[in-house]
Amino acid sequence: MASYSSSSLSDIVFMLLFFFMVTTSMRETENKVMIKLPEASEVVKLERKDLASYINIGTPIQTMQAQYGTDARIQLNDSFKTTDDIRDFVAAERDAMSEVDRQFMTVVLRCDENVRMGIVSDVKQELRRCSALKIMYCARKGE
Repeated sequence: MASYSSSSLSDIVFMLLFFFMVTTSMRETENKVMIKLPEASEVVKLERKDLASYINIGTPIQTMQAQYGTDARIQLNDSFKTTDDIRDFVAAERDAMSEVDRQFMTVVLRCDENVRMGIVSDVKQELRRCSALKIMYCARKGE
């Protein structure tokens, strides 16, 4: 009966584990608002997604409508917030970045196509107040 050496088996398992840990990207936040993106005529690709901070604006998902209603809400990370909380959100996102990358921080607004422009304008005004001037709008590419 032939015997096989299993001494390198643990090395192979750890290499595979390390490979999948490095190549897998985890979703950072869970969408709590329904977003149907409007169509875009021009699309620009976001170069560094690690420097992007997302603000979602839309109607709460079905399971949360009993608690939060059907009006448009602002989602920052995993919770609903108001425009007053945007300043703290931007400060926390900047603090999480390195000193060199802070100037390249981009705020991405993901807004439902049926959201009233008033709430979007309020968010943009608050972003201006906290000097988050690099803003992108998320949209789906038109056919």
